[in-house]
Amino acid sequence: MEIEDKTLKALATSLNFRQMRQDLLSANVANAETPGYKAKRLEFEAALSRALDVDGEESMATQDDRHYDVGGGGFTNLEPEVFDEANGIVTENGNNVNVDQELALMAENKILYDASIQLLNKKLGMKKYILGAD
Repeated sequence: MEIEDKTLKALATSLNFRQMRQDLLSANVANAETPGYKAKRLEFEAALSRALDVDGEESMATQDDRHYDVGGGGFTNLEPEVFDEANGIVTENGNNVNVDQELALMAENKILYDASIQLLNKKLGMKKYILGAD
């Protein structure tokens, strides 16, 4: 039996990236009055989906043993994408941070972070139960 499975890796990775997103959103709010500052976004869901590839549809189809599977990726080299927010109203000082939107995104991210923590606790509880059972 494998102790650290794909689900645990995915939940741990998700928690790390959600923390990074929360820090980025906090930085956006802190720089709401900074001239020329552009709001930043962090996306990791597509990369996490590719790493999980539960149904096998996102990996590269190989028909020969000499082919390399370059689509799977796994969790070791998973990187989030950080980019400037392209949408939004730019103020006269060149800033495009909408504090209300940032706070709403922070609240959403916290809810998803808390849900990931609960899932991780349930998964670890099941593993503990299985390992402790005779």
